[in-house]
Amino acid sequence: MAKGKKKVSPKNTPADHPKLSSKDYLAELRRLHVELVKLQEWVRAEGIKVCVIFEGRDGAGKGGTIKALTDRVSPRVFRVVALPAPSEREKSQMYLQRYLPYLPAAGEVVIFDRSWYNRAGVERVMGFCTENQVEKFLKTVPLVEHAIVDSGVILLKYWLNVSQEEQTRRLEERIKDGRKIWKLSPMDLKSYSRWYDYSRARDDMIKSTDTEYAPWLVADSNDKRRARLNIISDLLSRIPYKSVSREKVELPKRQKPGGYKESDYPFRHIPEKF
Repeated sequence: MAKGKKKVSPKNTPADHPKLSSKDYLAELRRLHVELVKLQEWVRAEGIKVCVIFEGRDGAGKGGTIKALTDRVSPRVFRVVALPAPSEREKSQMYLQRYLPYLPAAGEVVIFDRSWYNRAGVERVMGFCTENQVEKFLKTVPLVEHAIVDSGVILLKYWLNVSQEEQTRRLEERIKDGRKIWKLSPMDLKSYSRWYDYSRARDDMIKSTDTEYAPWLVADSNDKRRARLNIISDLLSRIPYKSVSREKVELPKRQKPGGYKESDYPFRHIPEKF
C-alpha cells in the first residue's frame, strides 16, 4: 500500500443513472466551458503546471471526456498526449523515461490519454512485461509522482469505470459505425475477452499507487454525458483557480478602402453541395 494511502469505499461497480437529456447536458457543459476558460487564463497568467491522467478500459469514454474538456480552450495551453507503442529505442530506456518530456511547463495543462500506467494495465494483462517489472513499477511510481507534485505540478488521476454490459454495447457500436471502427484495434478485441484479468490489474494498480498527494479519482462512466460533466466539475473543484481581470474588449474601426477594388481574378471556389 502506498504511503499516505487513504481508506476508500470498496464499491467499484458503476452505478446506473437515468440518461441525461441533450438539452440539460449542453447547458451544463457550456457553463463548465466558461469556467475552463477562466482556468486557462489563470494557468497562463500565474505559470501554473497541471497534469491530468485518464485511464480506463477500452470504451470507457476517455477520448470523449478529453474532447469535452478541451473543446473550447487553446491547444497552446491544454495539450493532449496520446503516445503510440514504444519504439525499440524507448524499450531499452528506463520505463518512465519516454513520458517525462511531456510533463507540463509553466502555463500548461497536459492531459494524458493513457499514461505510464499502461505498464500496470495492458502491458501486464497482455504479457508485454514480466511480473517482476510490474512490481518494480508499482513501487517506483509513487516516488516519481511525489517528485512530480513536489516540483509544483498539480497532478490529477482519473479512472473511468464502465460496466461489462455498457462496454459490450459501445464496442459493438464501433463495429457497426464507419465513423468509429478506427477506434477498435486487434488489441482491443483481445483485451475485451480478459475482463477479470483487467479487473485484478486495476485493483492492484489503484491500491499500490493511490496516495494523498496523487489520489486515484474514480468516475462512473456508464452515462457518458454525466461522466464528462462530473469529471470536469471535479477537476475544476480541485484546482484553486481565480478569474483573471481583463480590459474590456471592443472591436477597433476598420481601415478605409484606400482605393481598393475587388479582384477580377478567377478564384477557384469549391462546389457548394450543401
